[in-house]
Amino acid sequence: MGLKIIGSGFGRTGTMSTKLALEHLGFGPCHHMVEVMGNPSQPAHWAAFVDGAGVDWTRVFEGYTSQVDFPGAAVWHELSDAFPGAKVLHTERPEDAWWASYSATIGKFFAVRESLPLPPHIAAIFETMDRLLIQDVFGGFDRERCVAAYRRNNEIVRATIPADRLLVFNPADGWEPLCRFLGVPVPATAFPRSNARDEFWSLFGGEPGAEPA
Repeated sequence: MGLKIIGSGFGRTGTMSTKLALEHLGFGPCHHMVEVMGNPSQPAHWAAFVDGAGVDWTRVFEGYTSQVDFPGAAVWHELSDAFPGAKVLHTERPEDAWWASYSATIGKFFAVRESLPLPPHIAAIFETMDRLLIQDVFGGFDRERCVAAYRRNNEIVRATIPADRLLVFNPADGWEPLCRFLGVPVPATAFPRSNARDEFWSLFGGEPGAEPA
């Protein structure tokens, strides 16, 4: 099958909403971090990658038509070479808004993950993701490093991917630019909205230190 759409935007740029939108448009299943958590074949691929072993990206994404979010967004350049016919969908939002969301979700999770009562297989997945994301992509937890990595990724995508292969997309823009880019009709339904802060933390039993609802 092979990927038809490669998502190069970091997590917390509307990737879950975009995943749902792509699947609604027929470009599913769409790979996302939740797939790594839920698909038993996925963790070994990413562990091998961070250990420096060669991976066959066709095998990693076997059964998937599209990909958004981490961990795929951390290797978008490799994927753009492995799937030369795929279009690149770059989800993006203003830096301050991204940091506010990232620091309260992904960043906070990795900072406290060792203290959370995660099932062993989930803990192992995020040990791998810590190496890939926190150590390699962001280089730590502080705002300056993280925002610099976010900004650098946005710039490199624009500089690397030809304009006719790339859509820089904010899910707030809705169906029109996405459907035009993909050459499909605009659905009559509303664009999906998902993955607010509480939805993120619900994957891990609730946000540590948060006041009960």
